[in-house]
Amino acid sequence: MQLKAVLEGLLFIVGDEGVSLETLRKVLEISKEELDALISELRDDYNQKCHGLQLEYYGERLKIVTKKEHAEYYKRLIGEESNEPLSQSSLETLAIIAYNEPVTRIMVDEIRGVNSAHVIKRLVFKNLVKEVGRSELPGRPILYGVTDEFLDYFGLASTKDLPELNFDEEIKETDLFNSKYKEEN
Repeated sequence: MQLKAVLEGLLFIVGDEGVSLETLRKVLEISKEELDALISELRDDYNQKCHGLQLEYYGERLKIVTKKEHAEYYKRLIGEESNEPLSQSSLETLAIIAYNEPVTRIMVDEIRGVNSAHVIKRLVFKNLVKEVGRSELPGRPILYGVTDEFLDYFGLASTKDLPELNFDEEIKETDLFNSKYKEEN
């Protein structure tokens, strides 16, 4: 097995959070020296001009980031995306944050069942979500809440104006064979 490729995949999966060297060492089941060699190899690969990524340490955490010299292009892409309508995943994430604020990304992930880091980052960029503090949980994760732009976007005076969620209503299954919406031949 090519452990360098596994390392790259692990760094991709953890995304913006990064991962500690100790966690990588345990997951890969290798020594500190072997891990250092793998990181050095991957870093050398990324340092070639044909790659747009690089490895960076943020405190004790390692992560893959984009190269700063390409920032102009990334800003163009994000600027283009900011004019696009909100995706289903963005709407789901916004709803979770609005109804549960302040909330951590991990809490959003648990509710959605998927990693929401990229979606939250885009919502922060669109100024619909903002960092509102730090949780007291271990690692002191960032707490997110909605912005005034969110309220304006959805025509709300405050989050108190959000529609009430009623989980007590029984969801009825639709009999598709006897539906009034039948295809005409």
